[in-house]
Amino acid sequence: MSETTEKSRRKARKGDPAKPAVEEKAKPGTRPDFPEQVRSFIAEWTVTILLLVFGTATLLQAFVVPTSSMEDTVLIGDHMIVDKLAYSPHGAFAGHVLPYTDVKRGDIIVFKYPVNPRENYVKRVIGVPGDRIRLNNRELYLNGRKMNEPYVVHKVPYPNEYRDNFPLAPPDGLVMERGIQMLQTNVRDGELVVPPGQYYAMGDNRDNSLDSRYWGLVPRENIVGKPVIVFWSYDASTEALTDPNFISLDHLLDIATHFFTKTRWKRTFLLVRGYPLS
Repeated sequence: MSETTEKSRRKARKGDPAKPAVEEKAKPGTRPDFPEQVRSFIAEWTVTILLLVFGTATLLQAFVVPTSSMEDTVLIGDHMIVDKLAYSPHGAFAGHVLPYTDVKRGDIIVFKYPVNPRENYVKRVIGVPGDRIRLNNRELYLNGRKMNEPYVVHKVPYPNEYRDNFPLAPPDGLVMERGIQMLQTNVRDGELVVPPGQYYAMGDNRDNSLDSRYWGLVPRENIVGKPVIVFWSYDASTEALTDPNFISLDHLLDIATHFFTKTRWKRTFLLVRGYPLS
């Protein structure tokens, strides 16, 4: 055997350092090389957090209740999460995958106040398109039937003819222009007939609620979603929660001073549910 041949064999066994090794492709069914094929733990969680932060803004919304119109179901100072996805329009495929629903009688909804869409209101849906509605001595009649409304409270002792016997002709100045138009256009045989694309909403605190009796119907496009849970409830005043400067320094000081004593702990994580009317 020649010296040249022996050197060639030794070089083949040890590998030629002058030539780069040829990378072998991973065989099917084997785990790929980690650095090239798998994102790191930090990268995975970065993507997850970004999706939560930016995705949640389009699906959920925080909302604080500023008035007493939905007592005792919802209280002033209830901070709620609103599901904006619940009533979203959907196609044939998405309707089988995502939890979309139609707006139903008895649902509690958050919507843009028709008189001033920059404000959000929370009320209960009493009538959907096609429904016939009337009140007789505070009792609700829906499509000719008297309704059981266990959520309703009456906190004002004195009667009011228009408020308690809707839809009578209101006294001057009591009903807004949209409400007047509703009464002139949609009342048939002593009942309000809800037109297509509109909803009739009222507060559970029936004697102290500025609702569809006074400002008219809720257009479908104004409905933001439905509240699903109270994540924090704080005993605050309407004035503190409707401050034009978004949040007042007095309210912040009040929270800092009385957070533990004025937080309604029993309402934390309270689910907000509708009540079916049929």
